[in-house]
Amino acid sequence: MTVLRRRLERLQAELRGRDIQCLALIPGANLRYMTGLAFHLMERPSIGFFPAEGPPAFVLPRLEAPRFEAAAPYEARVFAWADGEGPEKALRDAMMALPEVHTLAVEFLRMRVLEFKLVQRHVPNALVVDAAPVMDALRLFKDEAEVALMREAIRITEQALRAVVEEVRPGMTERTVASRLAIALLEAGGGPVPFEPIVLSGPNAAQPHGVPGDRELRAGEVLLIDFGTSWSGYVSDITRTFQIAEPPSPRTQEIYEVVRAANEAGRAAAGPGVPCQEVDRAARRVIEEAGFGEYFVHRTGHGIGLDAHERPYIVEGDETSLEPGMTFTVEPGIYIPGEIGVRIEDDVLITPQGAESLTTFPRDLIVVSTAGG
Repeated sequence: MTVLRRRLERLQAELRGRDIQCLALIPGANLRYMTGLAFHLMERPSIGFFPAEGPPAFVLPRLEAPRFEAAAPYEARVFAWADGEGPEKALRDAMMALPEVHTLAVEFLRMRVLEFKLVQRHVPNALVVDAAPVMDALRLFKDEAEVALMREAIRITEQALRAVVEEVRPGMTERTVASRLAIALLEAGGGPVPFEPIVLSGPNAAQPHGVPGDRELRAGEVLLIDFGTSWSGYVSDITRTFQIAEPPSPRTQEIYEVVRAANEAGRAAAGPGVPCQEVDRAARRVIEEAGFGEYFVHRTGHGIGLDAHERPYIVEGDETSLEPGMTFTVEPGIYIPGEIGVRIEDDVLITPQGAESLTTFPRDLIVVSTAGG
C-alpha cells in the first residue's frame, strides 16, 4: 500500500471517529499532504472532497485535471470545469457523488470566502467545523521519508548561510544581504521559500519579524538572519545572530550567551513524553533568571513540516506531549527596543531516545567580515 493510500485510510478513520461526513481542502499544505501534488491557489477554484466513506471527489479547472489524473494516488472522481462555464456544475455533480453530508470540515485558516460560498450553496444545512484537528492528527508525526526531506531543506539552508556570511561587509544593506540569501538558496537547489528572509542589523534586530530595509550594516553591531527553504514541499527554518566586523561589547556578549543558554536548555528539555510547555518553560527560565524576561516576547517555538508554522506549539498552555516523529523549532530571543535583538533558532526532531537538532550550524557568536573589508 502506498504512503498516500495509507494517509487516506487514516484520514477517513479520523473523520468517522469524529462523526464528520466530509472534509474539503483547497490548494495548500493539507491538500499536498493528501495527494502528493502541489496545486496553485488562484482565481480558479480547486477543491478536494474527502468523504468518511468512499472515494474522494475533486473539483478542478480543466487545465489542472490531467495532471491529477496522471498521478492519481488512489481511486478518486474528478469533476473538471472549463473557464467558459465556471465551477458550479462541476461542484454540484461532485457533491451529488458524495454521501450525504451533515457535518463538513473546512480549513478555517485557509479556505477563502470564494470556495466556502460555493460549497455552502450545496450543503446549506451542514454543520461546518474546523479541519485543523483532523489534519493535525495526521501531520503531527513525520515518517522517515518526511524527515529526510526536511534534512535536505536544512542542508541547503545551512550551505546558503555559510556562503552569504562570508560575503557580508559593513556598508551592505539589509536588503542586499536578504537578496543574496535568496540567490544562494536557489543556487544550492532550494525550492519555494516558506517566508521571505528576515535580515536585520543593530537596533532593527529588536523587531522579531522585522522587514529588511536600506539600513547599512555597521561594524560593532549584530546581524540577525532568519530564513529557510523547501525541498519537495518540506521546509527549514533557522536563525543565527552574528557580530559585524568588530568583537562584541561585554553587553552584547552577555545577551548573546543568555540566548544561547536558553536555546540549549530548550533543546535539552525536549524528549518523548515531555509537554510542549515544559520546553518553553526551560528556555524562558534561563532568560528570566538573567533579568531579561520582559524582552522575550514570543513563544519558544512552533511545529515545522510542510508549513513553516504548524503544530505542536512550544508555548505555555500547550500540554501536547512530545512524541517520536514530531518536529519543531526552539528559538528563544531577547529583543531590547532601540538597542539590540538576538535570536538562535534550531529545528528539532523528537526521537525514541530524546531529541535531535536537525540544524547544526555553529551557535557561537561569529564575527563576520573585517572593519576595513
